[in-house]
Amino acid sequence: MKQSLQLRTSQHLALTPQLQQSIRLLQLSTLELHQELENLLTENPLLERVDDPLDNAVRLLADGAISATASASDNEGGQANTANDEAAAAPDTGDSADAPNASDTTSANEEDWSFDDIPQGSKGPEEDEGRPQLECAQVSLREHLLEQMRVTVKEVRDRALIELIIDALDGNGYLTESLEDIHGTLPLELCVEPEELSFALNMLQSFEPAGVGARNLSECLAIQIKRLPKIAFVTRRLALEIVEKHLLLFAQRDFNKLKKILICDDEDLREAQVVIRQCKPHPGAEFTADASDYVVPDVIVRKSKNGWQVLLNQDVMPRLRVNSMYANIMKQNRGDGTLSSQLQEARWLIKNMRQRFDTILRVAQAIVERQRNFFTHGAVAMRPLVLREIADTLGLHESTISRVTTQKYMLTPHGMFELKYFFGSHVATETGGEASSTAIRALIKQLIGAEDQKNPLSDSKIADMLGEQGMVIARRTVAKYREALKIPPVSLRKSL
Repeated sequence: MKQSLQLRTSQHLALTPQLQQSIRLLQLSTLELHQELENLLTENPLLERVDDPLDNAVRLLADGAISATASASDNEGGQANTANDEAAAAPDTGDSADAPNASDTTSANEEDWSFDDIPQGSKGPEEDEGRPQLECAQVSLREHLLEQMRVTVKEVRDRALIELIIDALDGNGYLTESLEDIHGTLPLELCVEPEELSFALNMLQSFEPAGVGARNLSECLAIQIKRLPKIAFVTRRLALEIVEKHLLLFAQRDFNKLKKILICDDEDLREAQVVIRQCKPHPGAEFTADASDYVVPDVIVRKSKNGWQVLLNQDVMPRLRVNSMYANIMKQNRGDGTLSSQLQEARWLIKNMRQRFDTILRVAQAIVERQRNFFTHGAVAMRPLVLREIADTLGLHESTISRVTTQKYMLTPHGMFELKYFFGSHVATETGGEASSTAIRALIKQLIGAEDQKNPLSDSKIADMLGEQGMVIARRTVAKYREALKIPPVSLRKSL
């Protein structure tokens, strides 16, 4: 076989460093984006942030007084340094379906980037006089119980045994170890009798919150029922018998069997049920409540005269620029390769950050355009939508739409939703049309919410009711959607 040289022209995708960074920034959530940005600001001295994330934070002086110095003046002084910044170069990234659309050239002031055309939120007159509030320290369950012990128990030995049992409680206030196991861990020279531990446990169970120190759910509920005020004797006795002997039947809502065993009627069982529902199955949970996690929206949808308006949330958009001092040094000394690469990386980051928010805004606008009925009528009016439809409309790749809609949130008049919420599969209707699975879940929730609690709807009945509305759906699908909505089955929704 004869060897020869041939010249061919072909196209291929080159994942340049800038393109890789653009894809990475696009798939990060808001929290992950700010964490990534803090790391990049630490590593690259040529990159700086104009806005201060702690502008609205309370600043304390060395003597503990609250500082009244505003950081706005610092930002205004810092913005003046960007007048002579060098224009950012736009490197060749190649054609890619995963890369967001952006122009190949950049303006002279690209380093100082912001969305100034979006109006800033202004504080109302009632907020101007607001004083900063400092959060008080959270009291733990152990501290709460020890404080009661110091007031009610005088003997040092009893205090030590009660504190020993308190240390064995879990976060819900239950005693997870048996008294025998606790007694076995004590040194023999202390001569602690099992009766002393039982007495200490009884003392602990008399503390607040009611039910603390219980060894199981039945004991926890029984302790609380005994301490509930203004309960009729017959009702209290019936409620105690249910939680101590027939708690499983009560949890399964097998009321017919309960009435036969307890020899009571519907009214007596209903009164006992009201008493049991006043109890807390986890008495110590209020002392271990975690801090609430808040989701910050990336885009905000508002009603305007011209229809629905989509705006970027400016609170989550960082303002970045190239440090003017280092930029001037680069102009004078062009031989430092390290600074040159860091300057290029800073410009890449600023450009990719702008592309990220531009792409999120375009995708959000396309979603709102196709789901107008949802914003007007709610989830029952959601239409079927797939990623391919948005990708074809915007000229982007389907994987790009997937990255944009993951962990990005939209604030609407109906609440906060992830962008992926607006996408759903379709279900055929009898008229030949299509219904969104999200709309079907909303209908199922409405049907169950309006059902008769004494005779709740089964999955088969719900499927038949949906069929009457023209939606052909199987019972198994109804059960799957019901479980996704975290709605219990028909047996657990039945009440007296």
